[in-house]
Amino acid sequence: MVDFFDEVEEELREERAQELLKKYGGVLFAGALLLVAAVGGWKAWGWYQEKRDLDAATLYLAASGRAEAAGAAGLNRPLAIAAFEQVAGNSPDGYRVLARLREAALRADAGDLNGASAVWDQVAADGSADSLLRDLASLTWCLYHADKGDPALLEGRLKPLAAPGNAWRSLAAEQLALLDLRQGHTEAAKTQLQKLVGDTTAPNGVRSRAGALLDRMGG
Repeated sequence: MVDFFDEVEEELREERAQELLKKYGGVLFAGALLLVAAVGGWKAWGWYQEKRDLDAATLYLAASGRAEAAGAAGLNRPLAIAAFEQVAGNSPDGYRVLARLREAALRADAGDLNGASAVWDQVAADGSADSLLRDLASLTWCLYHADKGDPALLEGRLKPLAAPGNAWRSLAAEQLALLDLRQGHTEAAKTQLQKLVGDTTAPNGVRSRAGALLDRMGG
């Protein structure tokens, strides 16, 4: 008798299962398809990102080769600039920003300071770019405008870069000292240079230049 009831119960379970399958089979099938599509889409997206990064790296290296081939004489520099513009227009953020910085440097070396400055400003204001590269763009702008740029504007851009913890702090502080000298603020410049000489975290080149300039000033 026990076996009979077990068989009946098993048949009832099978019948319920069939009814549930008829009722919800389509939903279950659709869910399975969605899961397969999601996994496939995730793998496809990973493949696309890898291919995009590889393509960007290839374009960037090709543009760098053109820049080196241009040489100091500036031969084919417009082609190198155009190559970096192509990288910037077809690459993910990292390569895009690096390409913009290389483009700006080439423009500056070619005498197009206005064009280079516009590119540096764009990178510095690019919220999607790494803060390290944004600050580098701002610092480079200051380096190229150090001799004739508006002192107040230069100071306003350099001071945040010279703040503790900034990766470009020492270089920005050096430019602030040179800006003080340009304006005749000798004592302020000496104070800044003395801090740089005593800053063991500053690059050796910065400390050496600061020390040599202090010696020339009798400081």
